[in-house]
Amino acid sequence: MSLSGVNTECGEGCERKKDEMKKICTKTDSVQEGGGTEAADQHQEENEREQMKNLFQRLHLEGWCHNKLRAADVLQITKHSLQSNESCAEEELVQTFLQKLLMMDYRARYIHVKETNEQDPIEQSDTLSSEDEDDIFDYVPCLSNKGTSQSDHVHPMDVQMAVFHCADRFLKQLMVTKLSQCQYALPLLVPDPDTQQIEFPLWTFRQINKSWKMRNNDKEAISQTQSVYKAKTSMVFFFRFGSVSSSKSQLMNSLINEKHNTFFHRNCPGSSKTRVLMDGVVEISWFCPSGKNTDKFTDFVAFCNLHGNAGDHEKQLQILTEISSVNVVLLPRMDRYDRHATKIQNLFKIKKPLICLFTEDESTVTEMKKEKFRIGLKDRNQSDVSEEIRKTINVCLSKSSSTFRLEDVSKQSDIRVDEEDDEDCRRGREAAKQMMGLLKKKNLTEIKDSFLPHQGKLWHQWSQKNKELHRPQGENVEMESSEKETEMKKIREQQHESDISQFMKLFNKEMDSDAKHENMFFLNWLRILLDEYTSADLSALHQMYDKTWSAVKKLKEKNDKPENLKAEQTKLKRISDNLQAANFGLEHIMREISQIYESCSSVKKNKKELQVHFSSLPGLAAEMMISGFPLELMDGDAAHVPVIWISAVLDELIQKLGDQRVFVLSVLGIQSSGKSTMLNAMFGLQFAVSAGRCTRGAFMQLVRVSDEMKTQMNFDYILVVDTEGLRALELSGRSTRHHDNELATFVVGLGNLTLINIFGENPSEMQDILQIVVQAFLRMKKVRLNPRSVFVHQNVSDVTAGEKNMEGRRRLLETLDEMTKIAAKDEVCDAERFSDVIRFDVDNDVKYFAQLWEGSPPMAPPNPTYCDNIQELKETIMSHASRSDGMMLKDLKDRIKDLWEALLNERFVFSFRNSLEISVYRKLETKYSKWTWSLRSAMMETENKLHNLIENEVIHEVKESDIKRALNKTREEVKNSMSEFFEKDKDKDTLIQWKTSFEIKIKELQENIVRETKWKLNDILQQRDLKKKINDQRKHHENTLYEKSKDLALKLKDNAKDEERLKKEFDLFWEESVKKIIRDTPAIRDIDVMRDVREILSDLYKSVHVDHWKSKDIFTVQSYSDYVQVKKSSGIVETVKGVVKEVFRYDPLSKEDEAQISSFITDLVQQTDRMIKSFNISKMGYNISCIQQLIDYIKARETEHQDGRVKYVFKNEFFMDLVLSICKRANKMITDQHRLFREANDPVIYVEKKRGDYYSIFQKYCHGATSAVIFGEIICQKLKEPIEQSVYKKTARDLKDEIRSNCESLNGNRSNLEKHILKTLAGEEDFVKYMNYIHNPRDHFKSFIRDEVNRYISDKFSVSVLPKMKMNIELLQQKIMNAAHESTEHVRVKRGDVGLWLKSFTQKLSDELIFSEKDLSGVEHDDVDVKLMEDMMRRELPVTMSDISSRFNTETFPEKLDLSFRPDDLLFGHYTRCCWVQCPLCGVICTNTIENHDEDHSASFHTVRCKRGVKYKGTNNLSVWICTSSVASNDRSFYHSDSNKWIPYRKYRTAGGVYAKWSITPDLSELPYWKWFVCRFQKDLEKERSGKFEGDGKIPDGWRRYSKEDAIESLNRYM
Repeated sequence: MSLSGVNTECGEGCERKKDEMKKICTKTDSVQEGGGTEAADQHQEENEREQMKNLFQRLHLEGWCHNKLRAADVLQITKHSLQSNESCAEEELVQTFLQKLLMMDYRARYIHVKETNEQDPIEQSDTLSSEDEDDIFDYVPCLSNKGTSQSDHVHPMDVQMAVFHCADRFLKQLMVTKLSQCQYALPLLVPDPDTQQIEFPLWTFRQINKSWKMRNNDKEAISQTQSVYKAKTSMVFFFRFGSVSSSKSQLMNSLINEKHNTFFHRNCPGSSKTRVLMDGVVEISWFCPSGKNTDKFTDFVAFCNLHGNAGDHEKQLQILTEISSVNVVLLPRMDRYDRHATKIQNLFKIKKPLICLFTEDESTVTEMKKEKFRIGLKDRNQSDVSEEIRKTINVCLSKSSSTFRLEDVSKQSDIRVDEEDDEDCRRGREAAKQMMGLLKKKNLTEIKDSFLPHQGKLWHQWSQKNKELHRPQGENVEMESSEKETEMKKIREQQHESDISQFMKLFNKEMDSDAKHENMFFLNWLRILLDEYTSADLSALHQMYDKTWSAVKKLKEKNDKPENLKAEQTKLKRISDNLQAANFGLEHIMREISQIYESCSSVKKNKKELQVHFSSLPGLAAEMMISGFPLELMDGDAAHVPVIWISAVLDELIQKLGDQRVFVLSVLGIQSSGKSTMLNAMFGLQFAVSAGRCTRGAFMQLVRVSDEMKTQMNFDYILVVDTEGLRALELSGRSTRHHDNELATFVVGLGNLTLINIFGENPSEMQDILQIVVQAFLRMKKVRLNPRSVFVHQNVSDVTAGEKNMEGRRRLLETLDEMTKIAAKDEVCDAERFSDVIRFDVDNDVKYFAQLWEGSPPMAPPNPTYCDNIQELKETIMSHASRSDGMMLKDLKDRIKDLWEALLNERFVFSFRNSLEISVYRKLETKYSKWTWSLRSAMMETENKLHNLIENEVIHEVKESDIKRALNKTREEVKNSMSEFFEKDKDKDTLIQWKTSFEIKIKELQENIVRETKWKLNDILQQRDLKKKINDQRKHHENTLYEKSKDLALKLKDNAKDEERLKKEFDLFWEESVKKIIRDTPAIRDIDVMRDVREILSDLYKSVHVDHWKSKDIFTVQSYSDYVQVKKSSGIVETVKGVVKEVFRYDPLSKEDEAQISSFITDLVQQTDRMIKSFNISKMGYNISCIQQLIDYIKARETEHQDGRVKYVFKNEFFMDLVLSICKRANKMITDQHRLFREANDPVIYVEKKRGDYYSIFQKYCHGATSAVIFGEIICQKLKEPIEQSVYKKTARDLKDEIRSNCESLNGNRSNLEKHILKTLAGEEDFVKYMNYIHNPRDHFKSFIRDEVNRYISDKFSVSVLPKMKMNIELLQQKIMNAAHESTEHVRVKRGDVGLWLKSFTQKLSDELIFSEKDLSGVEHDDVDVKLMEDMMRRELPVTMSDISSRFNTETFPEKLDLSFRPDDLLFGHYTRCCWVQCPLCGVICTNTIENHDEDHSASFHTVRCKRGVKYKGTNNLSVWICTSSVASNDRSFYHSDSNKWIPYRKYRTAGGVYAKWSITPDLSELPYWKWFVCRFQKDLEKERSGKFEGDGKIPDGWRRYSKEDAIESLNRYM
């Protein structure tokens, strides 16, 4: 417990004098009535106040006197709460007391306080003498007069009362409830420490129930349970006058329970002579008979004890003597002149029985007059005295008709009642009473049907239908599922139409308030009043149940008449149903809220009678959880988890608390084995534990972890999950093995740690539960969940016997191993030992618990050893927790949904879909995508620089080591990022399973991109040499023109001012020059790719007229059957009778064959695309040899494929259509690349583009410009094209990162991209595009990415693209001018010429621009002043840059981009490096974003098979089957041609091959997207697939209710 804000220093006056304490704390007989002066009284009051102040300071509670200590403060997990503290420092007293009290450890009152310098308790004399001189009489005066002063420690009852005074109402109630469980007396009347006003804390008693047994006239033991505030009992009141030698409290203990100190007394451990807060306090306790002859009292009796001198507390004395049945007063002696004599005389005169106990009298019991007794205590045997007093009290009680009801104390005047004093408490009570008023005179078994209609029959029907939906039995699963969904929808509508009762309206009205404190009182009051309302009827029903159950057992033993047995069993069933109906608590109200919410969510509208919007209801439950109330996780009556409601509550919890990390602790055990009691003791919780309120289903409750512990524990809360007992007999045997397995699997899967609670030492019972538990753990192992377990063996007779415990552990392990073998057979799993299933330490993970009670109930207190066991278990749990990362609330929500969905499907392991693991893997995929993007981006920069260096002939060899070196920095960054992710991510425990494989993948990727880059650059090297002739020729033309224009200019120098003549002369010169170039160099012609393809094919297949060949687009054909010949008969088998089958309508090929050919074509297209890019047509030009190479490659691949392990060979038509389809597809790309080549290399086109530049230089020559100016301008003109290329490339590289970050469809992994593609397809409703997506997914992805990139560039051109281009051109201008300046300086230092300047200048720019010295070969540059030339470039270059910038626009941007550096191509290349394997059943693409992944192929959701043309065998009916529903069915099979067998869908993996590598999880959820698609495009599909949706293929009516919006919205849920 963290007591923040409290002063930790000891206050003044900690060391007090003994005589002062006597004056303040102990009233003696020497004080006469009315004696003492007013000043003395005032001084005494001041001393008392000072003592109280010191006490609160010593306990560090002064800060809590006004800001009350809350229950939440003490219930959190703190460092102190995890320590076993038999002794502690004084400042830790409060924490230790509360810790022990919450665990029901009655030693909370006996805490030893460590002294600051604790030494040997035996004092030695100040002086030591020799042995000869020793004389005992020298020491006697010292011992008798001085003595050893007792340490002035805090009285244990002062600790209790100090905390009580500092606690808020709820903590007080919790404290008193725990004190009661410890069989301690409870504060009944409490003087206020400040005002001395007497308070009656009635609120604190409201949750206390007492159980006892009494014998009726037939000597039968009748059990009774009542709330103590309601119970009418006799009451015996003990008090004293003056100072007495005997302990009143000790005497009372001997009457009630001589083995337990119910009332704290002077001889208890830790007692001291001083106490500050107990005088005037009245405590109460009860004697509860057990129905045995040994009972000291035969009835339920209350005992009250007034602490201190009764004469000083007249109000308490007056109240208690009036309401008591018997008064018992302790006196030292009877003295007529005593100041209390009048009070004693009055008690003697009234009719009420009076027993006077004289501490200085030796006489036995004497009846002074009727019902007036005296008993002496002096020098008498304690046992004899107790027996006399007990008998006397019994005599008095037998004659007394006076009864006492605790609640009636509130009617006394001049006292403060806590419930009345608190406005929130009063309002909460009135609101709860108003609700309870509606239940008056109602039959308890009918109340829920009347007041809570949403959770009754309709909810149970819906739950049953939901189970049936997930466990289909018929052949037509889709139709059956659609009908079930429709029925469930109707039930929800009926639920929605149900009236909200006035009872629930009042509840909602009260809870729809911001007054959280009042709401807390209201909820507690409602719980109290409901328990009070139902307890009597439940008790009676349980008695009837027990009696009838006994009768049934006797009849079975006797083998009596079957009709008698049947009659009793029917009666038992009726009582069981009544028990279920009569159980009515706060959880049922919240269950009603949950069903109101779920029905509103289902129909998507609010209820008219609901005062608030239904969306606010989960927030109410979340607030209750935060406030410490349990939330029902599984409805025990319907045996169903309301997933929609639970998810909504957890979402609200995340909203209110943030996505906190929780450690889930669940508990399993047989019924009434003490699970809830154990959890309540461990964490101070309040799970139902009474016989009439056993846990049903499962509840979860939050326990907060203190801030100091969060850093050690790595989580914020413990979520405790309590469950109903396994093998429960209650409710007429409703519990079955299946239900127990379901519950065990659910809570084991949910828990990070599961406590397995075993009660007693019965091996058969233990074996029964262990088989269920082991099976649950085995299932977890198979779905890769790794919970831990701790076995708690309760009620062990001797937990200290080490050898016995070792033997017990050995037996337990043997049993677990045996159960593992049995469970492994059920689950079809190889496991021999329990340790094969989970990590299990038999020495540390098995705990033995002592029995709960120290003695026999109902008067026995909790066993302290049991409390020690609880503390040890708590420490073990926290040790496990500290090594676990728990899970986030969001992940908990998904885990609950996953577990329940899998359980609904019955076959848990086959059905379980681990959303947490999937989401973590998706997160890893996204990270992997970023890492690969970083590496590829870095390599792209390197590739660009090396490309420039190659083109500039700076390097003539590409070394792998140079490429690797360039990647070093990024590689280290990625490596560090990976390490941090795998080691520090919140899901690191889940991620660890993939760490090694992903490290290998990244390493392989690095090696691959280095190899790819080297291969590309070597190609560029080769192509550089091949196109050298073209480049040299172009440069020759350029430079010749420069020189000739210069010569012409010199001739016309005198006519420089005649612009018209200059223009005319230049045009004439230009035309003559171009004609000469055309004569010398043939023009580059346009191409016809498809003509070349047909020519080559005609040569290959001379018998076929290719020109007249009606080719098919191989990418859109429905089946490849027409293209193949089967190698041998496939041996089709007959249809299995009575089972629906479906196959492709084209018989020669099986579905696997079709998938195989499709995969072959997809890969071939990918490889040919790369091949065409490698031809580098834009730089090298087109040649028919390119097509020849392409066709040769396709032929080689076709031969390789059909020579493999396939059952068919391709016809010639396949090859021809394949070649034509691929070449048609590539035609535009080849043609566009050739156009770029022509523009760059056709001399007419190229030279014509430069005409303006030549004329500008010509003019300058004419006007007499210097050679430096002319040469500078030539350089600027020559730089124009390289600058433009560089800017476009750099902008494209920048854009690829920006688009990936800002474009929603491209900023995630491939799965996210596909989701946006499907959304776009639905939005456009274009059937042709859908078919393209289905048949050519890669092409469609590429087209979509291109469209997204083009749209982004178009939309963002002015705000993003253009600024980037301008920024890049400015940076490039700056680099060029820096290079020019540095080169000028280099020439100056070296005293070189313009040749040296040019060499330096081009070298500095060689990795930025494709520009070298050779570009200026042939251009005369003698006598050029480099400084003058630099100045000229500084003036001219901005003009050149401006000219380039002026041509930047949306139309030219895509055209100018280099083919290798287009953003869409770069992004497509990134996104296509993933898995493209298609489901062999429906064709959906695997969503794994990593190529060659190790995990099974999987998809977010599968699709309707008709979209691939699948039909039912022997019909023209298109199939509406969906893979995920088919694998959930018992009755469906598909034909597997490889094995000539029909394979049940449920065992699809046994088909082997690609089937075995797919994970298809049974899923009968709605999947609206493809259902909407089928309905929307029904006619199109029928036409496209030449079939009909009829017969078995009839579209279920339920599918037609989905709108386009539903379809699109569903993608967000499933992808």
